[in-house]
Amino acid sequence: MENYPPNYPQEENFSFKKLLIERKSEIVYLWKHKWMIIGIGLIGGVLGLILSFFWPITYTARLTFVVEDAKPSGGSLVSALAGQFGFDLSSLGGASGVLAGDNVEQLLRSNTILKSTLLTSYGDAQHHTLADIYATKNKLKEAWEKKYLKDGSTLSFPSNTLNYTRLQDSLLQDIEKRIQKDGLSIAKPDKKLSFFELTTTMKDERLAQLLCIRVLNQGADFYIRTKTKRLKTNVDRLQTRADSLTDLLNLKTYQASSSNKNLLDVNPAYPTAKVGTEVKERDKLVLSTIYSEVVKNLEISKTMLMQETPTVQIVDQPELPLQKNRLKWWKGIIYGVFFGALITSIYLLFGFKKIEKN
Repeated sequence: MENYPPNYPQEENFSFKKLLIERKSEIVYLWKHKWMIIGIGLIGGVLGLILSFFWPITYTARLTFVVEDAKPSGGSLVSALAGQFGFDLSSLGGASGVLAGDNVEQLLRSNTILKSTLLTSYGDAQHHTLADIYATKNKLKEAWEKKYLKDGSTLSFPSNTLNYTRLQDSLLQDIEKRIQKDGLSIAKPDKKLSFFELTTTMKDERLAQLLCIRVLNQGADFYIRTKTKRLKTNVDRLQTRADSLTDLLNLKTYQASSSNKNLLDVNPAYPTAKVGTEVKERDKLVLSTIYSEVVKNLEISKTMLMQETPTVQIVDQPELPLQKNRLKWWKGIIYGVFFGALITSIYLLFGFKKIEKN
């Protein structure tokens, strides 16, 4: 047993029994007012029941996807070997790209992806965008028109943003922030796997489904464009050059054929009569050689582009009907009784402390 010097501060052991003894007076005081606590709790339960019928209904769409790179990272073998000894090297550069690791959440929640998604068509007869439906279902459109549009005009968010006013831009940004805060989430159910879960929660069932699917589509398109931009530019450049060489080679072929035809009527006494034909044949041969090299490089670039193009594969996509979120009546009663009794107890304890002070 250790010997402590006198007056050495020591921390007392926690005892639930001692805590009850110290709070005995407060517990006795609450027990005297138990009927008040029960009565207000029952009133809270009735209010909770009424609230459950007016609680707004939302719909949740869930989408599971996986990102596969056609050309695996060279560090995957090292990571696999290190995993045999209990080390995780996946966060040290084993995964790369925009949709690799924790970059997924930031990309799909970015303002660029959300804005391009919100400006897609909802698919109704009035040609509304997703931003229009979100503003209408959340009663933002009516409130904004009363606040900002005094001339009685209507507010809309068309897909063409060239004629947007400053007000439309700012309100669209407000919609993006609301969705980023409450309506959109990206999670990785298992850190060791490459599966991601995208979830959207909206007051409109079809809006939740469309937003969930299109956010992933916009993010995947951005990812593929970014990852293959350099190779795609090289392929387009080689394709343009191959097309121009094809046209030029065809022209030289017709010219050489016409020159050979004209040789039939040329007087053999002229020694330079065949020079023009030989020059055209030489140009045709040079162009043919260049064309074959360009086509070969083009096919190599296309193969590299196919290898570098990743695949964003949807595993589970949201299907109607979606999960409906609402406050169930029995939960409303439980929550009402609990908070009613809790608030009453806290009020009585503060009153009890005032009485003790006096």
